[in-house]
Amino acid sequence: MNKKGTLFLCMLIAGYGPVMAQTTPFPTIGQIVRADSRLDKLIPPDARIEVLASGFVWTEGPVWVKKDAFLLFSDVPQNTIFKWTDKEGVTPFLKPSGYTGLGPYSDEPGSNGLTIDPKGRLIACEHGDRRVTAMAMDGTGGKRTLADNYNGKRFNSPNDVVAHANGSYYFTDPPYGMPKKENDPGRETDGWGVYRIAPERAGVPGAVSIVVGDLTRPNGIAFSPDEKILYVAQSDPMRPLVMAYPLLADGTVGKGRVAFGADEMKKRNLPGGFDGMKVDRDGNLYVTGGGGVLVLAPTPGNGPYDFLGHIRIGGATANCAWGDDGSTLYITADMYLCRIRTLARGW
Repeated sequence: MNKKGTLFLCMLIAGYGPVMAQTTPFPTIGQIVRADSRLDKLIPPDARIEVLASGFVWTEGPVWVKKDAFLLFSDVPQNTIFKWTDKEGVTPFLKPSGYTGLGPYSDEPGSNGLTIDPKGRLIACEHGDRRVTAMAMDGTGGKRTLADNYNGKRFNSPNDVVAHANGSYYFTDPPYGMPKKENDPGRETDGWGVYRIAPERAGVPGAVSIVVGDLTRPNGIAFSPDEKILYVAQSDPMRPLVMAYPLLADGTVGKGRVAFGADEMKKRNLPGGFDGMKVDRDGNLYVTGGGGVLVLAPTPGNGPYDFLGHIRIGGATANCAWGDDGSTLYITADMYLCRIRTLARGW
């Protein structure tokens, strides 16, 4: 999602580089708002939102690299992927991360959403190059393009991506990375789709298909633990939605239901739309929105998911990811990289 607003802290926090090993407690920010007692089983009473680093322009797309135990995240305007570890703090990992052209492109040219696929590759949504790429993490070099168009028309600015266990990928394509956003003359598609890249065959990337085409600003994306539900968050502040679609055997989706929407946001006086999201092993959703991360529990039938609480950071919050042993939720919010220790487990 595009950068909106600035967070306010009551302490001075050092910028991201160079960063030495942390020897004192990290500063904290925000608060945990508890609306349902079930949240106590997911987030302990003494949990704090720690600020690990600051000084970025707009942080996005965190992903934990389990094999080597470090976090990667995007700074979209800086066209850079950064790496964070407890020992080393933040260091540049990849630049350029999303735009390899000459001269300026837009205010958000870099990579956005990141994930690790079943092959251990880094999968990135690249705004400026308008594509989804795969990069081996074992030093064998280079990126390969998984998809950069649908029916010959270039994507707008792929935003967030999730990898399925069968080798397919699903990603969203709003206009946030284009120079003039939805009014950009370089637009080629008619709308803002959710797309699927079929599994590779003999090393050749699979065909691209559109699975959802009626959302105004599709953004965050995630699977349920059994990979039978595809969740898509919409960042349109006029129509905030978290949609749940049954995933069908052929890779398409069935009729979606509103898991959480504008009416539920208004009840809780939460502003804006939704951005990124992750799911824990019990199927609870952690959706960025309303100045933090909403925690939602699935419900039977067609009603909205239960609102358990809000990890309230206090400003525009982009995305989150499970890390460490699966119980730490890393959060990218405006100029900050944060984390919170939980009792939940990422799947």
